[in-house]
Amino acid sequence: MEPYFDSSDKFDLQQNYRRYLKFHDQSQSANEVLKDARASRVWVAGIVLMVFALASEFFLGAAAGLFGLYFYRIVIAWYRVSQAEEGLEETARWFAGKGVKFEGRVLYARSDDQLEQPLDPFNEELYR
Repeated sequence: MEPYFDSSDKFDLQQNYRRYLKFHDQSQSANEVLKDARASRVWVAGIVLMVFALASEFFLGAAAGLFGLYFYRIVIAWYRVSQAEEGLEETARWFAGKGVKFEGRVLYARSDDQLEQPLDPFNEELYR
């Protein structure tokens, strides 16, 4: 049995579908930025400068700046990931209220356990 949607929900369904895809893409790109920020080896240069900091306040300041940069990048990336995931969860809850769910970027009816019939919110035949 194919699910049908109320024609008055058409605009909201399509707009929230676009929002979900936007948040999904933002979440993936923000996760990549977070991985890059964590993989950064700026902290290694900070440790090397800490060795030289024993002889100079300049190197102590440079080391502190590098550590600050490293952790700043991680915090900003984590914040963007959390914003994208929050938007993703909000739109997923909205769709759950309409009786549909997402698997990745594809929309399915909640009762479709085998994920055999994807739904296209831009298909006019789904609206009654």
